[in-house]
Amino acid sequence: MQRKPKKAKKALMWTGGTMAFVLVGVGAAGYFYLRHLEGNVSTTDVGSAGASNFSKDEAFNILIIGTDKRTGEGNEGYGDKGSSGHADTTILLHVAEDRSNATALSIPRDLIVDIPDCPTKLEDGSEKIVPGQRGVRFNRSLGENGRDPGCAMRTVKENTGIQPDHFMMADFNAVKTLTTAVDGVDVCVEKPVNDKQSKLVLPAGESTVEGEQALAFVRTRKSFGNSGDLDRIKVQQQFLGSLMRKMSSSDTLTSPSKLLKLAEAATEALTVDKAIGSVGTLKDIALELKKVPTKNIAFTTVPVVDNPAETVKATVVVDQSKAPQVFDMIRNDVSFTEVKRQKKKEKDAEAARLKGSKAPASEVRVRILNGGAVAGSAQKTLQYLQVEEGVTKSENGGNAPAELAKTTLEYGPDQADQARRLADIMGLSGSAMKPGESVENAQGLPTMTLTLGKDFKGAGVKLDAPVEAADVEKSTADKVKCAS
Repeated sequence: MQRKPKKAKKALMWTGGTMAFVLVGVGAAGYFYLRHLEGNVSTTDVGSAGASNFSKDEAFNILIIGTDKRTGEGNEGYGDKGSSGHADTTILLHVAEDRSNATALSIPRDLIVDIPDCPTKLEDGSEKIVPGQRGVRFNRSLGENGRDPGCAMRTVKENTGIQPDHFMMADFNAVKTLTTAVDGVDVCVEKPVNDKQSKLVLPAGESTVEGEQALAFVRTRKSFGNSGDLDRIKVQQQFLGSLMRKMSSSDTLTSPSKLLKLAEAATEALTVDKAIGSVGTLKDIALELKKVPTKNIAFTTVPVVDNPAETVKATVVVDQSKAPQVFDMIRNDVSFTEVKRQKKKEKDAEAARLKGSKAPASEVRVRILNGGAVAGSAQKTLQYLQVEEGVTKSENGGNAPAELAKTTLEYGPDQADQARRLADIMGLSGSAMKPGESVENAQGLPTMTLTLGKDFKGAGVKLDAPVEAADVEKSTADKVKCAS
Protein backbone atom coordinates (compact mmCIF):
# COMPACT_ATOMS: atom_id res chain seq x y z
CA MET A 1 0.00 0.00 0.00
CA GLN A 2 1.77 3.18 -1.17
CA ARG A 3 1.51 6.48 0.64
CA LYS A 4 2.18 9.92 -0.63
CA PRO A 5 5.53 10.87 1.00
CA LYS A 6 5.29 13.66 3.57
CA LYS A 7 7.73 15.58 5.70
CA ALA A 8 8.37 13.48 8.79
CA LYS A 9 6.87 15.24 11.75
CA LYS A 10 5.41 12.76 14.20
CA ALA A 11 6.53 11.66 17.62
CA LEU A 12 5.77 8.49 19.48
CA MET A 13 3.69 8.74 22.61
CA TRP A 14 4.84 6.40 25.38
CA THR A 15 2.12 3.86 25.91
CA GLY A 16 0.25 3.65 29.19
CA GLY A 17 1.58 0.11 29.46
CA THR A 18 4.96 1.45 30.49
CA MET A 19 3.35 2.95 33.57
CA ALA A 20 3.42 -0.58 34.98
CA PHE A 21 7.13 -0.18 35.58
CA VAL A 22 7.28 3.54 36.36
CA LEU A 23 5.17 4.22 39.44
CA VAL A 24 5.14 0.84 41.16
CA GLY A 25 8.17 1.62 43.29
CA VAL A 26 7.14 5.15 44.17
CA GLY A 27 4.75 4.24 47.00
CA ALA A 28 7.64 3.79 49.43
CA ALA A 29 9.10 7.17 48.55
CA GLY A 30 6.88 8.98 51.02
CA TYR A 31 3.77 11.10 51.11
CA PHE A 32 5.48 14.38 50.24
CA TYR A 33 7.19 12.97 47.20
CA LEU A 34 3.87 11.60 45.97
CA ARG A 35 2.35 15.06 46.43
CA HIS A 36 5.23 16.46 44.40
CA LEU A 37 4.61 13.97 41.60
CA GLU A 38 0.92 14.77 41.63
CA GLY A 39 1.79 18.40 41.00
CA ASN A 40 3.55 17.31 37.80
CA VAL A 41 0.41 15.82 36.26
CA SER A 42 -1.92 17.99 34.15
CA THR A 43 -5.60 17.08 33.88
CA THR A 44 -8.47 17.75 31.50
CA ASP A 45 -12.16 17.39 32.30
CA VAL A 46 -13.65 15.32 29.46
CA GLY A 47 -17.10 15.02 31.06
CA SER A 48 -19.18 12.14 29.79
CA ALA A 49 -16.62 11.17 27.14
CA GLY A 50 -14.97 8.83 29.65
CA ALA A 51 -15.54 6.96 32.91
CA SER A 52 -16.06 8.85 36.16
CA ASN A 53 -13.53 6.69 38.03
CA PHE A 54 -11.01 3.89 37.57
CA SER A 55 -12.12 0.36 38.44
CA LYS A 56 -9.58 -2.30 39.38
CA ASP A 57 -12.16 -5.06 38.87
CA GLU A 58 -13.06 -4.55 35.21
CA ALA A 59 -11.47 -4.47 31.79
CA PHE A 60 -10.45 -0.93 30.84
CA ASN A 61 -9.52 1.07 27.75
CA ILE A 62 -7.02 3.95 27.81
CA LEU A 63 -6.59 6.17 24.76
CA ILE A 64 -2.89 7.01 24.48
CA ILE A 65 -2.35 10.21 22.48
CA GLY A 66 0.90 11.70 21.23
CA THR A 67 0.53 15.25 19.93
CA ASP A 68 2.59 17.24 17.42
CA LYS A 69 2.40 20.42 19.47
CA ARG A 70 5.74 22.26 19.70
CA THR A 71 5.99 22.34 23.49
CA GLY A 72 9.04 21.65 25.59
CA GLU A 73 12.65 22.72 25.32
CA GLY A 74 14.37 21.75 22.08
CA ASN A 75 11.17 20.87 20.22
CA GLU A 76 10.88 24.03 18.11
CA GLY A 77 11.87 22.20 14.95
CA TYR A 78 9.37 19.34 15.29
CA GLY A 79 5.78 19.06 14.16
CA ASP A 80 3.74 21.82 12.53
CA LYS A 81 4.64 25.40 13.41
CA GLY A 82 1.68 26.90 15.24
CA SER A 83 -0.11 23.55 15.55
CA SER A 84 -2.62 23.39 18.39
CA GLY A 85 -1.63 19.76 18.83
CA HIS A 86 -3.25 17.11 16.66
CA ALA A 87 -3.76 13.43 17.54
CA ASP A 88 -0.57 12.54 15.75
CA THR A 89 0.13 9.10 17.24
CA THR A 90 -2.78 7.29 18.86
CA ILE A 91 -3.02 3.90 20.55
CA LEU A 92 -6.11 2.42 22.17
CA LEU A 93 -4.82 0.23 25.01
CA HIS A 94 -7.28 -2.46 26.12
CA VAL A 95 -6.46 -4.34 29.32
CA ALA A 96 -8.37 -7.59 29.89
CA GLU A 97 -10.61 -7.99 32.91
CA ASP A 98 -8.54 -10.89 34.24
CA ARG A 99 -5.26 -9.06 33.39
CA SER A 100 -4.05 -12.07 31.42
CA ASN A 101 -3.51 -9.98 28.28
CA ALA A 102 -3.66 -6.54 26.72
CA THR A 103 -4.08 -5.19 23.19
CA ALA A 104 -2.51 -1.98 21.89
CA LEU A 105 -4.50 -0.93 18.80
CA SER A 106 -2.83 1.78 16.72
CA ILE A 107 -5.17 4.21 14.98
CA PRO A 108 -3.59 5.74 11.83
CA ARG A 109 -3.53 9.54 11.88
CA ASP A 110 -4.62 9.57 8.23
CA LEU A 111 -7.65 7.34 8.78
CA ILE A 112 -10.81 8.96 7.38
CA VAL A 113 -13.47 9.14 10.11
CA ASP A 114 -16.58 11.01 11.19
CA ILE A 115 -15.93 13.32 14.16
CA PRO A 116 -19.08 13.78 16.30
CA ASP A 117 -20.21 16.99 17.96
CA CYS A 118 -18.05 17.44 21.03
CA PRO A 119 -18.95 19.19 24.30
CA THR A 120 -15.77 20.81 25.64
CA LYS A 121 -15.09 22.74 28.83
CA LEU A 122 -13.25 26.04 28.49
CA GLU A 123 -10.70 27.48 30.92
CA ASP A 124 -13.31 29.79 32.43
CA GLY A 125 -15.51 26.78 33.31
CA SER A 126 -18.09 27.37 30.58
CA GLU A 127 -18.93 24.72 28.01
CA LYS A 128 -19.25 24.89 24.24
CA ILE A 129 -20.16 22.37 21.58
CA VAL A 130 -17.53 21.97 18.88
CA PRO A 131 -19.38 20.95 15.70
CA GLY A 132 -18.47 17.56 14.24
CA GLN A 133 -17.11 16.86 10.76
CA ARG A 134 -17.65 13.99 8.36
CA GLY A 135 -14.99 12.31 6.26
CA VAL A 136 -11.85 13.92 7.71
CA ARG A 137 -8.52 12.64 9.04
CA PHE A 138 -8.58 11.16 12.53
CA ASN A 139 -5.78 13.46 13.73
CA ARG A 140 -8.18 16.42 13.45
CA SER A 141 -10.23 14.99 16.35
CA LEU A 142 -7.81 16.77 18.71
CA GLY A 143 -6.66 20.38 18.79
CA GLU A 144 -8.52 21.73 15.78
CA ASN A 145 -11.34 24.19 16.57
CA GLY A 146 -10.67 23.74 20.27
CA ARG A 147 -11.25 19.98 20.37
CA ASP A 148 -9.91 18.43 23.58
CA PRO A 149 -8.91 14.78 24.24
CA GLY A 150 -12.55 14.02 25.02
CA CYS A 151 -13.31 14.72 21.35
CA ALA A 152 -10.73 12.12 20.31
CA MET A 153 -12.32 9.67 22.75
CA ARG A 154 -15.78 10.34 21.30
CA THR A 155 -14.41 9.90 17.78
CA VAL A 156 -12.98 6.49 18.69
CA LYS A 157 -16.34 5.42 20.13
CA GLU A 158 -18.21 6.75 17.07
CA ASN A 159 -16.06 4.88 14.56
CA THR A 160 -15.15 1.64 16.37
CA GLY A 161 -17.91 1.10 18.90
CA ILE A 162 -15.22 0.81 21.60
CA GLN A 163 -15.62 3.13 24.59
CA PRO A 164 -12.34 4.61 25.87
CA ASP A 165 -12.54 4.92 29.65
CA HIS A 166 -9.61 7.30 30.12
CA PHE A 167 -6.89 9.08 28.17
CA MET A 168 -3.19 9.81 28.61
CA MET A 169 -1.54 12.43 26.42
CA ALA A 170 2.00 13.75 25.97
CA ASP A 171 4.15 15.66 23.48
CA PHE A 172 7.59 15.09 21.95
CA ASN A 173 9.40 15.25 25.30
CA ALA A 174 7.90 11.96 26.52
CA VAL A 175 10.10 9.79 24.30
CA LYS A 176 13.21 11.79 25.11
CA THR A 177 12.80 11.87 28.89
CA LEU A 178 11.61 8.29 29.37
CA THR A 179 14.35 6.72 27.26
CA THR A 180 17.00 8.83 28.99
CA ALA A 181 15.66 7.80 32.39
CA VAL A 182 16.28 4.10 31.61
CA ASP A 183 19.70 4.76 29.99
CA GLY A 184 18.42 4.01 26.50
CA VAL A 185 16.25 1.53 24.63
CA ASP A 186 17.55 -1.25 22.38
CA VAL A 187 16.42 -1.10 18.74
CA CYS A 188 17.25 -3.12 15.66
CA VAL A 189 17.32 -2.23 11.95
CA GLU A 190 17.91 -4.60 9.05
CA LYS A 191 19.99 -2.09 7.06
CA PRO A 192 21.99 1.07 7.89
CA VAL A 193 19.91 4.23 8.38
CA ASN A 194 21.00 7.76 7.46
CA ASP A 195 17.83 9.86 7.47
CA LYS A 196 18.53 13.52 6.71
CA GLN A 197 15.05 14.66 7.77
CA SER A 198 14.90 13.03 11.20
CA LYS A 199 18.72 13.11 11.61
CA LEU A 200 18.72 9.40 12.57
CA VAL A 201 22.01 7.59 11.84
CA LEU A 202 22.26 3.91 12.82
CA PRO A 203 24.32 0.94 11.66
CA ALA A 204 22.63 -2.30 10.63
CA GLY A 205 21.78 -4.55 13.56
CA GLU A 206 21.17 -3.63 17.19
CA SER A 207 21.77 -0.21 18.75
CA THR A 208 20.77 1.64 21.91
CA VAL A 209 18.97 4.97 21.49
CA GLU A 210 17.89 7.60 23.99
CA GLY A 211 16.83 11.25 24.08
CA GLU A 212 16.94 13.02 20.71
CA GLN A 213 18.10 9.85 18.95
CA ALA A 214 15.14 7.86 20.32
CA LEU A 215 12.77 10.59 19.14
CA ALA A 216 14.41 10.52 15.72
CA PHE A 217 13.94 6.73 15.56
CA VAL A 218 10.19 6.91 16.06
CA ARG A 219 9.80 9.97 13.79
CA THR A 220 11.70 8.45 10.87
CA ARG A 221 9.53 7.81 7.83
CA LYS A 222 11.85 7.66 4.81
CA SER A 223 14.02 4.79 6.02
CA PHE A 224 11.38 2.10 6.61
CA GLY A 225 8.95 0.26 4.35
CA ASN A 226 7.40 2.43 1.66
CA SER A 227 8.02 5.69 3.58
CA GLY A 228 4.39 5.75 4.71
CA ASP A 229 2.61 6.19 8.00
CA LEU A 230 1.50 2.54 8.28
CA ASP A 231 5.07 1.24 8.13
CA ARG A 232 6.20 3.79 10.69
CA ILE A 233 3.44 2.56 13.02
CA LYS A 234 5.01 -0.92 12.90
CA VAL A 235 8.40 0.55 13.82
CA GLN A 236 6.83 2.47 16.70
CA GLN A 237 5.16 -0.69 17.97
CA GLN A 238 8.53 -2.50 17.92
CA PHE A 239 10.03 0.42 19.84
CA LEU A 240 7.27 0.27 22.46
CA GLY A 241 7.84 -3.44 22.97
CA SER A 242 11.52 -2.78 23.57
CA LEU A 243 10.74 0.08 25.97
CA MET A 244 8.41 -2.19 27.95
CA ARG A 245 11.07 -4.89 28.14
CA LYS A 246 13.62 -2.36 29.39
CA MET A 247 11.27 -1.02 32.04
CA SER A 248 10.43 -4.51 33.27
CA SER A 249 14.06 -5.59 33.44
CA SER A 250 15.70 -6.23 36.80
CA ASP A 251 18.27 -3.57 35.92
CA THR A 252 15.49 -0.96 36.02
CA LEU A 253 13.26 -2.32 38.78
CA THR A 254 16.12 -2.76 41.26
CA SER A 255 17.50 0.74 40.74
CA PRO A 256 15.88 3.36 43.02
CA SER A 257 17.49 6.19 41.05
CA LYS A 258 16.05 4.95 37.77
CA LEU A 259 12.61 4.46 39.28
CA LEU A 260 12.62 8.02 40.60
CA LYS A 261 13.79 9.38 37.24
CA LEU A 262 11.02 7.43 35.54
CA ALA A 263 8.42 8.68 37.99
CA GLU A 264 9.48 12.29 37.35
CA ALA A 265 9.63 11.82 33.57
CA ALA A 266 6.31 10.02 33.33
CA THR A 267 4.32 12.45 35.46
CA GLU A 268 5.84 15.54 33.86
CA ALA A 269 5.04 14.15 30.40
CA LEU A 270 1.41 13.41 31.17
CA THR A 271 -1.93 15.08 30.68
CA VAL A 272 -4.77 12.79 31.78
CA ASP A 273 -8.51 12.95 32.43
CA LYS A 274 -9.57 14.16 35.87
CA ALA A 275 -10.83 10.70 36.89
CA ILE A 276 -7.24 9.37 36.97
CA GLY A 277 -5.45 12.62 37.75
CA SER A 278 -4.11 11.60 41.15
CA VAL A 279 -0.80 9.80 41.61
CA GLY A 280 -2.62 7.23 43.75
CA THR A 281 -4.91 6.33 40.86
CA LEU A 282 -2.04 6.30 38.37
CA LYS A 283 -0.21 3.94 40.70
CA ASP A 284 -3.31 1.69 40.80
CA ILE A 285 -3.33 1.62 37.01
CA ALA A 286 0.36 0.80 37.01
CA LEU A 287 -0.15 -2.12 39.39
CA GLU A 288 -2.95 -3.51 37.22
CA LEU A 289 -0.85 -3.17 34.08
CA LYS A 290 2.10 -4.85 35.76
CA LYS A 291 0.01 -8.03 36.04
CA VAL A 292 -0.06 -8.46 32.24
CA PRO A 293 2.81 -10.62 30.91
CA THR A 294 4.74 -8.91 28.09
CA LYS A 295 4.27 -12.01 25.92
CA ASN A 296 0.52 -11.37 26.06
CA ILE A 297 0.67 -7.67 25.15
CA ALA A 298 -0.28 -7.62 21.47
CA PHE A 299 0.32 -4.70 19.11
CA THR A 300 -1.86 -4.36 16.03
CA THR A 301 -3.33 -1.62 13.83
CA VAL A 302 -6.86 -0.82 12.69
CA PRO A 303 -7.19 -2.74 9.38
CA VAL A 304 -7.37 -0.22 6.55
CA VAL A 305 -7.37 0.08 2.75
CA ASP A 306 -6.51 2.95 0.42
CA ASN A 307 -9.12 5.70 0.29
CA PRO A 308 -11.02 4.95 -2.95
CA ALA A 309 -11.98 8.64 -3.25
CA GLU A 310 -8.36 9.67 -3.88
CA THR A 311 -6.31 9.48 -7.06
CA VAL A 312 -3.04 10.21 -5.24
CA LYS A 313 -3.23 7.95 -2.19
CA ALA A 314 -2.64 9.91 1.01
CA THR A 315 -5.36 8.68 3.37
CA VAL A 316 -6.95 5.36 4.32
CA VAL A 317 -10.40 4.07 5.26
CA VAL A 318 -11.46 1.21 7.52
CA ASP A 319 -11.25 -2.24 5.91
CA GLN A 320 -14.83 -3.41 6.42
CA SER A 321 -13.86 -7.04 5.76
CA LYS A 322 -11.48 -7.18 8.75
CA ALA A 323 -11.89 -4.22 11.11
CA PRO A 324 -15.33 -5.09 12.57
CA GLN A 325 -13.93 -8.38 13.85
CA VAL A 326 -10.98 -6.60 15.48
CA PHE A 327 -13.33 -4.13 17.16
CA ASP A 328 -15.59 -6.99 18.33
CA MET A 329 -12.65 -8.83 19.91
CA ILE A 330 -11.70 -5.77 21.94
CA ARG A 331 -15.29 -5.00 22.94
CA ASN A 332 -15.78 -8.62 24.03
CA ASP A 333 -12.45 -8.77 25.91
CA VAL A 334 -10.99 -11.43 23.61
CA SER A 335 -7.21 -11.82 23.54
CA PHE A 336 -5.13 -11.50 20.35
CA THR A 337 -2.65 -13.94 21.92
CA GLU A 338 -3.00 -17.45 23.25
CA VAL A 339 -3.68 -17.20 26.97
CA LYS A 340 -5.16 -19.38 29.68
CA ARG A 341 -8.11 -17.24 30.75
CA GLN A 342 -9.31 -19.22 33.74
CA LYS A 343 -7.69 -21.15 36.54
CA LYS A 344 -8.80 -24.70 37.30
CA LYS A 345 -10.37 -23.74 40.65
CA GLU A 346 -12.41 -21.04 38.94
CA LYS A 347 -13.55 -23.49 36.26
CA ASP A 348 -14.57 -26.02 38.89
CA ALA A 349 -16.52 -23.39 40.82
CA GLU A 350 -18.30 -22.27 37.65
CA ALA A 351 -19.17 -25.85 36.70
CA ALA A 352 -20.65 -26.39 40.15
CA ARG A 353 -22.89 -23.36 39.78
CA LEU A 354 -24.27 -24.68 36.49
CA LYS A 355 -24.64 -28.26 37.67
CA GLY A 356 -28.09 -29.49 38.66
CA SER A 357 -31.60 -29.98 37.35
CA LYS A 358 -33.03 -27.61 34.76
CA ALA A 359 -36.64 -26.51 34.50
CA PRO A 360 -38.49 -26.77 31.14
CA ALA A 361 -38.25 -23.60 29.08
CA SER A 362 -42.02 -23.11 29.39
CA GLU A 363 -41.65 -22.74 33.16
CA VAL A 364 -38.88 -20.13 33.06
CA ARG A 365 -40.08 -16.72 34.24
CA VAL A 366 -37.76 -13.84 33.42
CA ARG A 367 -37.81 -10.08 33.06
CA ILE A 368 -35.32 -8.68 30.53
CA LEU A 369 -33.55 -5.34 31.04
CA ASN A 370 -31.15 -3.51 28.75
CA GLY A 371 -28.08 -2.58 30.78
CA GLY A 372 -25.68 -1.40 28.08
CA ALA A 373 -26.46 -3.51 25.02
CA VAL A 374 -27.45 -2.01 21.66
CA ALA A 375 -30.81 -0.20 21.75
CA GLY A 376 -33.70 -2.61 21.17
CA SER A 377 -31.80 -5.65 22.45
CA ALA A 378 -34.26 -6.38 25.26
CA GLN A 379 -37.23 -6.58 22.87
CA LYS A 380 -35.32 -8.67 20.32
CA THR A 381 -34.21 -11.05 23.07
CA LEU A 382 -37.79 -11.31 24.33
CA GLN A 383 -39.01 -12.25 20.85
CA TYR A 384 -36.21 -14.77 20.43
CA LEU A 385 -36.85 -16.44 23.78
CA GLN A 386 -40.61 -16.65 23.26
CA VAL A 387 -40.66 -17.73 19.60
CA GLU A 388 -37.45 -19.75 19.22
CA GLU A 389 -36.87 -21.18 22.71
CA GLY A 390 -40.37 -21.46 24.19
CA VAL A 391 -39.68 -19.16 27.14
CA THR A 392 -43.20 -17.78 26.95
CA LYS A 393 -43.27 -16.45 30.52
CA SER A 394 -40.84 -13.64 29.70
CA GLU A 395 -41.33 -9.88 29.58
CA ASN A 396 -39.47 -6.71 28.56
CA GLY A 397 -38.57 -4.61 31.58
CA GLY A 398 -37.03 -1.71 29.63
CA ASN A 399 -33.73 -0.11 30.58
CA ALA A 400 -31.74 -1.10 33.65
CA PRO A 401 -30.97 1.56 36.30
CA ALA A 402 -27.28 1.44 35.37
CA GLU A 403 -25.08 0.02 32.61
CA LEU A 404 -23.19 -3.22 33.18
CA ALA A 405 -20.04 -4.47 31.49
CA LYS A 406 -21.25 -8.07 31.71
CA THR A 407 -24.69 -9.66 31.31
CA THR A 408 -26.12 -11.00 34.57
CA LEU A 409 -29.03 -13.17 35.68
CA GLU A 410 -30.37 -12.61 39.19
CA TYR A 411 -32.74 -15.18 40.65
CA GLY A 412 -34.43 -16.09 43.92
CA PRO A 413 -33.72 -19.12 46.14
CA ASP A 414 -36.43 -21.26 44.49
CA GLN A 415 -35.47 -20.46 40.89
CA ALA A 416 -32.09 -22.16 40.53
CA ASP A 417 -33.47 -24.75 38.09
CA GLN A 418 -35.01 -21.99 35.96
CA ALA A 419 -31.72 -20.07 36.06
CA ARG A 420 -29.75 -23.09 34.85
CA ARG A 421 -32.15 -23.57 31.92
CA LEU A 422 -31.87 -19.92 30.87
CA ALA A 423 -28.09 -20.09 31.29
CA ASP A 424 -28.03 -22.96 28.79
CA ILE A 425 -30.18 -21.03 26.32
CA MET A 426 -28.24 -17.75 26.64
CA GLY A 427 -24.74 -19.22 27.02
CA LEU A 428 -24.32 -17.59 30.43
CA SER A 429 -21.25 -18.42 32.50
CA GLY A 430 -21.52 -19.43 36.13
CA SER A 431 -20.08 -16.04 37.12
CA ALA A 432 -22.99 -14.31 35.34
CA MET A 433 -25.53 -16.03 37.60
CA LYS A 434 -26.31 -14.01 40.73
CA PRO A 435 -28.30 -15.71 43.51
CA GLY A 436 -30.34 -12.99 45.12
CA GLU A 437 -33.92 -11.80 45.03
CA SER A 438 -36.68 -12.30 42.50
CA VAL A 439 -39.19 -9.70 41.35
CA GLU A 440 -42.90 -10.10 40.72
CA ASN A 441 -44.26 -10.37 37.20
CA ALA A 442 -47.67 -9.12 36.02
CA GLN A 443 -49.30 -12.19 37.59
CA GLY A 444 -47.56 -11.61 40.92
CA LEU A 445 -45.26 -14.61 40.49
CA PRO A 446 -41.53 -14.60 41.35
CA THR A 447 -39.50 -13.75 38.27
CA MET A 448 -35.78 -13.68 37.49
CA THR A 449 -34.05 -10.58 36.10
CA LEU A 450 -31.82 -10.88 33.03
CA THR A 451 -29.79 -7.70 32.48
CA LEU A 452 -28.10 -7.47 29.09
CA GLY A 453 -24.66 -5.89 29.51
CA LYS A 454 -22.19 -4.36 27.09
CA ASP A 455 -20.91 -7.87 26.28
CA PHE A 456 -24.27 -8.89 24.78
CA LYS A 457 -23.72 -10.14 21.22
CA GLY A 458 -27.28 -10.17 19.90
CA ALA A 459 -30.51 -12.15 20.23
CA GLY A 460 -29.85 -15.83 19.59
CA VAL A 461 -26.06 -15.49 19.88
CA LYS A 462 -24.75 -17.32 22.95
CA LEU A 463 -22.60 -15.22 25.23
CA ASP A 464 -20.06 -18.02 25.56
CA ALA A 465 -19.78 -18.51 21.81
CA PRO A 466 -16.11 -18.31 20.81
CA VAL A 467 -15.08 -15.23 18.86
CA GLU A 468 -13.03 -16.19 15.83
CA ALA A 469 -9.57 -14.64 15.95
CA ALA A 470 -9.14 -11.77 13.52
CA ASP A 471 -6.72 -12.34 10.65
CA VAL A 472 -4.52 -9.29 11.20
CA GLU A 473 -0.81 -8.61 11.43
CA LYS A 474 0.34 -8.32 15.03
CA SER A 475 3.40 -8.44 17.26
CA THR A 476 3.95 -8.97 20.98
CA ALA A 477 5.96 -6.97 23.51
CA ASP A 478 8.30 -9.86 24.38
CA LYS A 479 9.68 -10.38 20.85
CA VAL A 480 12.69 -8.57 19.40
CA LYS A 481 12.10 -7.51 15.77
CA CYS A 482 14.29 -5.53 13.38
CA ALA A 483 12.78 -2.60 11.51
CA SER A 484 13.00 -2.97 7.75
